[in-house]
Amino acid sequence: MDRKIRAAIIGTGGISGVHMAGYKALPNVEIAAVCDIDVPKAKAYAEKHGVGCDHVYESYDEMLKKEDIDCVSVCTWNAAHAPATIAALNAGKHVICEKPMALNQVQAQEMLDAAKKNDRILMIGFVRRYGNDCRVVKDFIDSGAVGDIYYAKATYLRRHGCPGGWFGDKRYSGGGPLIDLGVHVIDLSRYLMGNPTPVSAFGATFHKLGNRPHLKSTTKEWVATAQDPRFGFSVEDLATAMVRFDNGAVLSVECSFDLNIKKGVGDVELFGTKAGIKLSPDVEITTEMNDYMVDIAPYGETKLSFEGLFESEMAHFVQCVESDLNGARIECRSPGEDGVTIMKILDAIYESAATGHEALIR
Repeated sequence: MDRKIRAAIIGTGGISGVHMAGYKALPNVEIAAVCDIDVPKAKAYAEKHGVGCDHVYESYDEMLKKEDIDCVSVCTWNAAHAPATIAALNAGKHVICEKPMALNQVQAQEMLDAAKKNDRILMIGFVRRYGNDCRVVKDFIDSGAVGDIYYAKATYLRRHGCPGGWFGDKRYSGGGPLIDLGVHVIDLSRYLMGNPTPVSAFGATFHKLGNRPHLKSTTKEWVATAQDPRFGFSVEDLATAMVRFDNGAVLSVECSFDLNIKKGVGDVELFGTKAGIKLSPDVEITTEMNDYMVDIAPYGETKLSFEGLFESEMAHFVQCVESDLNGARIECRSPGEDGVTIMKILDAIYESAATGHEALIR
């Protein structure tokens, strides 16, 4: 393709920075426009990244109407993911939408329906799929070294770590650590398990500690940001669940913003008939050899590296867009269909937590 791909960003908050960096790292992409409901913030963002002030918008509908755009990054708060994405898809643009896909599975399905109706690419920001650790683990699994995976554990626990602001307000976020942190490890686990279909979930959520803004920080670990008076704190601080899949496999989930735990944990462990395999801090395999139980660590650095992580994700999205423009669309690694499935799991966990009973997933 001779011309550059023209991209736009809706929402100029923190996560948009990695989208911008990913686009700018690619010689075949130019940023055509940016949009945010906070116009002064958007103008400062545009100036920082070399986007002309004439291409800054408060309304994404206006931007989509006026600008010549091939693709869009949706980096808003969660409540705006569905309307912004659907508007972009209906305008004929390919979209990468940050996780979680939406506030619930109904919105997520509407987004996927819009992508199908307009024959556009809808990619979800499941960035852990693009990690170096994921690549190593998937290589072992695909080779058959782990065997049939029948149990997995997805853990993302912070001792004190709500991002603050709208993240703690259910009206804007849709939930707490389950939908913000758990979505990462739930998706990564399911992806490495071969994307089995979830059939039910039993979950519990707790609001016991709250956001604890009074705590004084004495550590360099993740701590909550300053509070914003515009937003309340109405989400869970801990969620736990068991998810059952159609092949009989089960996934255990634990995630927290605030928990009286000594140190934060972010692990994914998978257990198969031939071996167990763990991500974080380094890839580690537990198996048997010569009738001995052995622990095996691949030689070299296998710890998740954030260097190039989001760039790899954005490069894949652009590659998908370019392939479509060239008339030979490639398969997207984190498609909207998987986003809908993850939203079904999250909805079921929240439903189960509210009712105290197992929730079926359809």
